[in-house]
Amino acid sequence: MFNTFLTANWEYLVMANYEVDPVVLAPYLPNGVELDVYEGKAFVSLVGFMFKKTKLFGVSIPFFGSFEEINLRFYVKRKDGNKIKKGVVFINETVPFKLVALLANKLYKEHYISIPTKHAIEYGTIKKIKYQWKMNDYWNSIVIESEIQKNKIEPTSIEEFIFERYFGFTKIDKNTTQEYRIRHPKWQVNKILEANISCDFGNMYGAAFKNLSTRKPDSVIIAEGSNVSVNWKRDRF
Repeated sequence: MFNTFLTANWEYLVMANYEVDPVVLAPYLPNGVELDVYEGKAFVSLVGFMFKKTKLFGVSIPFFGSFEEINLRFYVKRKDGNKIKKGVVFINETVPFKLVALLANKLYKEHYISIPTKHAIEYGTIKKIKYQWKMNDYWNSIVIESEIQKNKIEPTSIEEFIFERYFGFTKIDKNTTQEYRIRHPKWQVNKILEANISCDFGNMYGAAFKNLSTRKPDSVIIAEGSNVSVNWKRDRF
């Protein structure tokens, strides 16, 4: 049986991080995992990145090899024996292709939607990245400028908390959770110089997140990215 479902390059990963009341995340929290916090605070991240060189079971997918993904996620952990598995839960994942969303939702019970997306990337003495996605005639956007110098992720930093996640957890129903493994090398980061977020959170993600539309993120971080793989096998508990 195939062990690896998906391989791809995830590149130019921008994450705008917002502190939220844990009560807001409770309806999305899968059974058997607990909310993970940084310095006592719970966060959601608005994420933009590029999918490139995408393959399913080792086979390139015509016309769908490169595309944007925008998602909203939060951070959890699960104790499994003497191990602590640090992972993420996706509230929503957005891609431009209906077939990609359909396959992800059908195979893995994920929360994908398909709407228009676009991006622009300039790479010179500084890095400029823009992600846009259109919902109800409004173009939401993440726009950043960063240095091009690559830096290691520092221990105990917000970058480590956000990026060092190697498991995904999906809430199937109130009693059932699905777990999957994500593999990639440790990423490097760039220093953010400027960031502008324009997102109708209420329209995109529901009334519980509406207040984020008028707030500046608590932090914005960017990783270079790398090749990644996602296991076919998914455990349920």
